[in-house]
Amino acid sequence: MLILIQFSILIVLLTGSTLVAWYEGSTLLQKPWEWNYSTPISHILHGGVESRDQISQVDYFVYAAKFQPAFPIVMVLSSVYIIFLIGYHFFKYRPKRFAYYLSFWGIIFLILNLLIHHSPTVGGQILFYIWSLFAFLSLGIAAILYFGSFNIGKGGTA
Repeated sequence: MLILIQFSILIVLLTGSTLVAWYEGSTLLQKPWEWNYSTPISHILHGGVESRDQISQVDYFVYAAKFQPAFPIVMVLSSVYIIFLIGYHFFKYRPKRFAYYLSFWGIIFLILNLLIHHSPTVGGQILFYIWSLFAFLSLGIAAILYFGSFNIGKGGTA
């Protein structure tokens, strides 16, 4: 029951912070000088941005994360908590599988870090440190779970 309450609160928090970040990021439409620097998805889709119509909705979140990072940070924190909660729920009795699950997400967080590690903005730097923290936390817990359960299976004590 506690996991359901946590999950419900996190979904509400994620939804609310997503809506606010999306709204804050929509100010990108009024700043054409930022289109070359804050629209990576639109550049992938269209090869460049010439008009407001070419800006992807996802780029609103990129802009918000760069210049108004409070709600994108709440999005990231609640998303990561949901990811950990789902993994815990499904693998709480299988520590090795939970270790693989956490390792997978740790690698994803490291890849996300590679995408933003040169960000000159405060929001990009904060997200870099948050994803670094969760990457090493995920990989550290995964190692403890994997090797701890491995020793138990071999007759060791825990």
